[in-house]
Amino acid sequence: MAQNETDPADTPAHLPADLRSPGRLVLLGSTHRVAPGLLSWPAWRTLHEADRVLVGDAAHPQLGPLAQAGVAVEVVDVPSYALARSLAEAARESLVVWLVGPDGDPGLTDSLARYAVEGAETPGAVVPELELLPGSYDIPGARLLDLVAVMDRLRSPGGCPWDAEQTHASLVKYLVEEAYELVEAIEEEDRGMLREELGDVLFQVFFHSRIAQEHPTEPFSIDDVVGDLVDKLMYRHPHVFGDVDAATPEQVEVNWDELKAAEKQRDSAVDGVPLGQPALALAAKLYSRAAKAGVEVALPSGEDIGARLLRLAVAAQASGTDPEAALREAARAYRDAIRRAESAESA
Repeated sequence: MAQNETDPADTPAHLPADLRSPGRLVLLGSTHRVAPGLLSWPAWRTLHEADRVLVGDAAHPQLGPLAQAGVAVEVVDVPSYALARSLAEAARESLVVWLVGPDGDPGLTDSLARYAVEGAETPGAVVPELELLPGSYDIPGARLLDLVAVMDRLRSPGGCPWDAEQTHASLVKYLVEEAYELVEAIEEEDRGMLREELGDVLFQVFFHSRIAQEHPTEPFSIDDVVGDLVDKLMYRHPHVFGDVDAATPEQVEVNWDELKAAEKQRDSAVDGVPLGQPALALAAKLYSRAAKAGVEVALPSGEDIGARLLRLAVAAQASGTDPEAALREAARAYRDAIRRAESAESA
């Protein structure tokens, strides 16, 4: 820079208009998933340096925190089609900050870009510098807050009539269906389907939690559910969050079983095994629990189909094979054979 030149960044905002550099328009955005007022240092610095801070919504969530911080904000009522030109003209010779609305002010940046192009082609026109400044960022898991809001909208008055009338009992079949569809996605190694089905299972958890929140005497929310889960995971992983040694997966499993037994205070090794699960999985789980506890029980020797299936399930589990997964794999092969036979008949 030549000795007699002045850095625009050093030009004071109070100089006469004919001595000032082109202005600067800052579009300050923030995520609604972070509490209002939790802004980055560049955002706060820009807000305090600004000649004017403008907003188009008198209910903008940042207005309260900004007022407490001594930042004056002007609410402007400008039609959306004229907003870009109005902001650009306001920032011709000053620093103006525009608080982007929670919806992101769709179309505003495109309109400002068009205005800049038009100004560049107009002799003598002064077009302000345009800056997009993120005031806050989403942290991992922040989109879960959107799901909380969506679920609340669906269950609240004016929401979805079908969602509003559901109960824990009425949703059971959907929870089971979604779980099986997730299993299918995993076994088929379908990444797109896996992503979708994980979302569907997650939605069921949020749905049940929202229903539980409405209970008249024993309500609990998704925060209670997640809080209990976090406490449980930390308690059952003392080798991670405590001072217990567990260098191998086998040691981790032993610690887990001991902690779980002490936590649940069960009288039998098979207490807590859900009887509603598929029969092959149930048989395998019962055997697994008994084997871990060192309980030996003779298998039924009858030749009825139930006894034979039980022996097959136990034999599979003892050999390290998941009988449910094995049968599903065989069933898929059978399904494909049926389709091939159908195609051959129609050829």
